[in-house]
Amino acid sequence: MNTFSAKAADVQRKWWVIDAADQHLGHVAVKAANLLRGKGKAIFTPHVDTGDFVVVINAGKVRIGGKKEIQKTYMSFSGYVGGHKHETFADRLIRRPELIIERAVRGMIPHNRLGSSIYRKLKVYGGSEHPHSAQNPVTA
Repeated sequence: MNTFSAKAADVQRKWWVIDAADQHLGHVAVKAANLLRGKGKAIFTPHVDTGDFVVVINAGKVRIGGKKEIQKTYMSFSGYVGGHKHETFADRLIRRPELIIERAVRGMIPHNRLGSSIYRKLKVYGGSEHPHSAQNPVTA
């Protein structure tokens, strides 16, 4: 008996839509990360990109529990002296809500070349409209 190992050319990719309106950030991120990685497929192979494309809509309406809306902060550093920038969850939700879901999903996939190719299949939109209707995405 031989161990099955999927080939990249054998993978059939589907398109999924996740509506993040009134859902918790973690639940949306886990669902998106599992679909991107291909964990639910019978041909899942850890070292091969077997995942599907994921479109997340209504990122601006995602929820978060407790006092995290004011207490959770996102930090970035430009590399220059005094280049630290801090932003709360509420501020980022107003400015660019897509970044919140993208960062949450990015933390749940591998941090290597495989993860980079998986991450490119994630499309996040702040509103309810998206330009991927020609791919006939299925609601997840």
